[in-house]
Amino acid sequence: MHHPDQTRPDLSALIARLDLKAKVRLLTGSTMYGLHAEADIGLAEVHLSDGPTGVRGLTFTSGPPVALLPNATLLASAWSDEVLHETGRLLAEEARAQDVHVVLGPTINLHRSLLGGRVFEAFSEDPYLSGRLATAYVRGLQERGVGACLKHVVANESETDRHSVDSVVDDATLREVYLLPFEMAVADAHPWSVMAAYNRVNGVSATEHDGLLNGVVKGEWGYDGLVVSDWFATRSTAASANGGLDLVMPGPVGPWGDALVAAVSAGEVEERVVDDHLHRVLLLAERVGALGAPRPVTAGLPRPDGDLRREQLTRLAAQGMTLVRNERATLPLERGTTVALIGRHAVDTVCMGGGSAQVTPPHQVSVADGLTALLGSAVRVVDGVEVRTRAVAARAGSVRDPETGDGGVHVVLLGADGAVIEERHERAATSMIGVDDDLPAPVAEARFRAVVPHGGPLQLGALGVGSWRFTVAGAEVGRIELRLSTDDAGEAILRPPSGTVLAEVPDGALVEAVVDLRAASGLGRPGRMAGAGLFGLVAGPAPRDPAVVLAEAAAAARDADVAVVVVGLTEEQETESVDKSTLALPGDQDTLVRTVAAAARRTIVVVNAATPVLMPWVDEVDAVLVAGLPGQEAGHAVAAVLLGDREPAGRLVTTWPVADGAAPAWSVTPVDGRLVYAEGAFLGHRGHAAGRAPAPAFWFGHGLGYGTWDYTDARLVAGAERPGAAVTVTNTGLRRSREVVQVYLRPADPGQPVRLAGWQAVTLAPGESRDVEVPTDLRMWRRWDVATATWALLPAAGELLLARGLGDVRAALPLSDD
Repeated sequence: MHHPDQTRPDLSALIARLDLKAKVRLLTGSTMYGLHAEADIGLAEVHLSDGPTGVRGLTFTSGPPVALLPNATLLASAWSDEVLHETGRLLAEEARAQDVHVVLGPTINLHRSLLGGRVFEAFSEDPYLSGRLATAYVRGLQERGVGACLKHVVANESETDRHSVDSVVDDATLREVYLLPFEMAVADAHPWSVMAAYNRVNGVSATEHDGLLNGVVKGEWGYDGLVVSDWFATRSTAASANGGLDLVMPGPVGPWGDALVAAVSAGEVEERVVDDHLHRVLLLAERVGALGAPRPVTAGLPRPDGDLRREQLTRLAAQGMTLVRNERATLPLERGTTVALIGRHAVDTVCMGGGSAQVTPPHQVSVADGLTALLGSAVRVVDGVEVRTRAVAARAGSVRDPETGDGGVHVVLLGADGAVIEERHERAATSMIGVDDDLPAPVAEARFRAVVPHGGPLQLGALGVGSWRFTVAGAEVGRIELRLSTDDAGEAILRPPSGTVLAEVPDGALVEAVVDLRAASGLGRPGRMAGAGLFGLVAGPAPRDPAVVLAEAAAAARDADVAVVVVGLTEEQETESVDKSTLALPGDQDTLVRTVAAAARRTIVVVNAATPVLMPWVDEVDAVLVAGLPGQEAGHAVAAVLLGDREPAGRLVTTWPVADGAAPAWSVTPVDGRLVYAEGAFLGHRGHAAGRAPAPAFWFGHGLGYGTWDYTDARLVAGAERPGAAVTVTNTGLRRSREVVQVYLRPADPGQPVRLAGWQAVTLAPGESRDVEVPTDLRMWRRWDVATATWALLPAAGELLLARGLGDVRAALPLSDD
């Protein structure tokens, strides 16, 4: 945050006061999420936090409860600058409450392949939509003195072999598609930091890519902010320092430090390069109030579980929900309707994805809780088929800490001599050990203890590498060995192995899971932190016979006015560090939907997933609502939408294909270490529109809302350099509704794909009309001329399409370049 009324520090003078070793020290983090202070120049610590869907804080787990936002694709589905601006402001408040200076977001990589594990963290498949929404997000965050961090530069669209994969992208595609959202946000919102990715780009590691970091970002774009590495991504000393990287994370150990001092002394890196990196670190610190004038203390910030946050997060989630099918006006439901609410995702709603996007929220409201709160006894809830292959940690509501009586588990960490190193109450039934804690000795054994109020046949088990044994009321019930399956250093933290045993547990019994961490050190893989990672206690109902579950679902559906089936994905598919292998719903969920649809009078399917899924049953059901990963107020938002208290006015941000592989880009598996972006600029809807993939199930931009619309008097309107479009829209429905008028440019050159060039939203009462003008962004009329390595403007030829998604084009306006 700048302080124009005060004297700003002279950064060059401050740098001149430090010797080389002191300068270099400041270019690697001090901790997992902190930067070094330097009292001699008035530099305080700078704190960074993961933050795509909530500001987790300075530890990976065990932090305080914080607001859990809807995931990025759900927020983006509102197609609203205002929604993303409010999101940024909300995240800034959450950051200020925890003394966090920089939020590591937004993620603006694209939905190139829908198999990508982190697609849920990114806005869309479209570079213009992503860039415009990122701009609003950054502005909202930085207006309140908290830095944004655009990530991950660049071509970081999949997780398979993510530390080594070489993304092979031609120059025109890189410029016109994958760099565009970064370019837009840098030009229009001036983010204070950007993050260099794990992958290589055309053979060069992103963290040492001189052509991209120095040539494009800092050179052509004139970017004055900080370039930080993704965590553990930096592989070199001189190459990364010379290649444009400013800050290595995490710390305090890394490839710079003494090695960079030596590289400067040997003439491999000039000291002025170090000075430039440090100048950018200090500029970031000054902007966030950690150098010179401190930022003011903010008092009275909203509580993550308070009324304001509940209202905000319910509204933000509902605004992005997208109605993709609604036969016979099945939705919204009328009060008084009896509902059979069916599915594991109804009772155990997935509110967030996995990996570094996870936070500890104050609560997570299930669809069952949300709908029952509005309809009471008119709702009958029926659990569904299994949706996971891996066990998950016990929910706080299902186990209690025997020491405190609170929801969660009691964890005791012991050293090799059996002495207690630390005791913890863990609300989430998981504990991170040896990663971002500061323990006085290595942990040899960890004991997870919990009381199970409601017993029965249960799955007991664990997450985390080591030798586990389990007891119920002091009697041993099983042992398991858990090992890592890959060489990805993040697996022990982001996707720890799990295992279970079946046990009969009396009500109120004490269960204990004990892990010997010394066994974990036998892995012997290089770079592995022995005995470190995420660990947790599993305690949940034993799986039931699917035939019995399906019969119960059909019986409930027959007895109700309407059946609502909630299906979806879990953190097994939507997570950092692993890609999907299919878009099919896991388990027997397709069978569940078909069984219910055959029995019910009317069937509504709610899709609790951030990314497209296959829907072979779509023509057998009456309505489909895409609910995304809706954050902590998930159930309240879904219930409000189903009953029409809020409109699901979202539009798809990703094309939904009809089958696995039926998309322009598919494979996420490198061949000989290379992942070739062979589709070029024709990803997503651009490729479908060009006939390079089959017609999709649902187009990018599709969404029905609760209104119906007429488009009349479509026409071109003059722009500063290229035309826009205007049209009169009329709400012909029975409810107040929000329409998103989309304008696509279809260039005359068939080698250039159709592309979104502008949009404008309007909210109208029934029968109301309004003239809507949509300017087009000049950046969408460019092509990268590879021969001259410069931008060239496309001729004003071809046509502008006014559309509700490319599957519903309402007008085609011919362009002429005479």
